[in-house]
Amino acid sequence: MAQADSSNKRKGDRSMSLGFIAQYAAEACLQTPGVYQLEHSPVAAFKESFGVEHEGEGVEVRFLPDREDAVEITCYPYLLFGVMVPEVAWQIQVNVKADVERYTGLDVEAVNVYVKDIVSEEETHEN
Repeated sequence: MAQADSSNKRKGDRSMSLGFIAQYAAEACLQTPGVYQLEHSPVAAFKESFGVEHEGEGVEVRFLPDREDAVEITCYPYLLFGVMVPEVAWQIQVNVKADVERYTGLDVEAVNVYVKDIVSEEETHEN
């Protein structure tokens, strides 16, 4: 009788909610210099109307269909006027990938960045 390799045995299921992963991604995005805020989605507004906090606002996460340990993340930031948009977008990708991989152990296959708008200095003081 062959002995089973114990390193290949699963000792239980592990799962992470998309919201949990999105929180790490949102924090990494917001920590990037040049990012003012993330998009306030209609879903978040709906949840907040019932007193429920929406995790990872301005970020979408989806597991890849062919790999259970890999995700694709999309961020929707508002950037500050005067920044180099490609440089900030690149840094968002680097920060989000590094933080999500570090804190979740998942592989981040892609980080998409869709800049929603550029915010002027005056607009930042109004809010």
